Amino acid sequence: MSPAVDATEVRRRTHELLAAHPPATTGRTDFLKARFDAGLAWVHYPEGLGGLDAPRSLQQVVDAELAAADAPDNDPRRIGIGLGMAAPTILGFGTDEQKRRFLRPLWVGEEVWCQLFSEPGAGSDLAALATRAVQGDDGDWTVDGQKVWTSSAHVARWAILIARTDPDLPKHRGISYFICDMTDPGVDVRPLRQITGEAEFNEVFLSGVRIPDSHRLGPVGEGWKVAQTTLMNERVSIGGSRIPREGGMIGPVSTTWRERPGLRTHDTHQRLLTLWVEAEVARLTGERLRQQLVAGQPGPEGSGMKLAFARLNQEISGLEVELLGDEGLLYGDWTMVRPELVDFTGRDAGYRYLRSKGNSIEGGTSEVLLNIVAERVLGLPAEPRNDKDVAWKDLSR
Repeated sequence: MSPAVDATEVRRRTHELLAAHPPATTGRTDFLKARFDAGLAWVHYPEGLGGLDAPRSLQQVVDAELAAADAPDNDPRRIGIGLGMAAPTILGFGTDEQKRRFLRPLWVGEEVWCQLFSEPGAGSDLAALATRAVQGDDGDWTVDGQKVWTSSAHVARWAILIARTDPDLPKHRGISYFICDMTDPGVDVRPLRQITGEAEFNEVFLSGVRIPDSHRLGPVGEGWKVAQTTLMNERVSIGGSRIPREGGMIGPVSTTWRERPGLRTHDTHQRLLTLWVEAEVARLTGERLRQQLVAGQPGPEGSGMKLAFARLNQEISGLEVELLGDEGLLYGDWTMVRPELVDFTGRDAGYRYLRSKGNSIEGGTSEVLLNIVAERVLGLPAEPRNDKDVAWKDLSR
């Protein structure tokens, strides 16, 4: 980390960027590319890769200066999988060539990413995955299998993929990690219609997909270790998102409470107060978790935040529907649409209630995350696992 880069230096570089590329007269993509090249994308990343090798805490200095200048951002919600999962994994395990090739268009938003991890028979027990990657004589890989619950696959250019490369090893040790080209003719993306009527998720069929060995992340057979970096970052990005006070799901129900006093009862008042306090505690805990990231990679604490996020969303949306009575049961549009991202804003209470049911499944089921918190945060004994040393091919499926 560079000791010469402090808040004054970061602010100076930001002002230089704005002077050379005025947001009012510079195209959005051109401005974002210039910002990346100036090291102001991720200030804690290495120089030449969108950063300045500076403390992560200085990012907020950059963001504040650019927001004050009305500079465009990179639409982080649209490219959240790339920013929150693919980028830290590429930074941690990618070759220099991979970092140079993928990080800039990822951050600028020119290339959307998705995550090919879960399978129909390997969700909570992800290490049991059956998608196979076989290496040919030329060193490249051929992948066959099926993935499921893949957000943004229908708009993605690239995917982070884990596949089994050695069925003779125990399930955690025979996995490798790849970057998959979603435009390969062997990639078939099909929509999964959800309870809301939307199809933001997908199932992805991989048939003879060719992946060059240069698109492998980490050593062969160590994909599970690489995947842990992705998963820990995923849970922090879901459960530790920066939101303002009364942001997120607590906002709409608080607004309804203030604007429509006729809906109030003593019971809903008490429940709203309790959930408001819990939402605020979760928000402040998320701030602390982000501060912890300054010291290094996210740890298992992110699983606890994701657990809290899922439970709160479901309880708050349930209260909102109750508060609205018959009106809360209305949900007017079952048209199957293919959104690029989940958008709770501007939607009705019925949508929020239905969509929140997925929060305890996506990004790691609550049951799995409870185990992680118990074992890795609280230090409780691990559950007995009789299959850890058994070759994957010999496991019953």
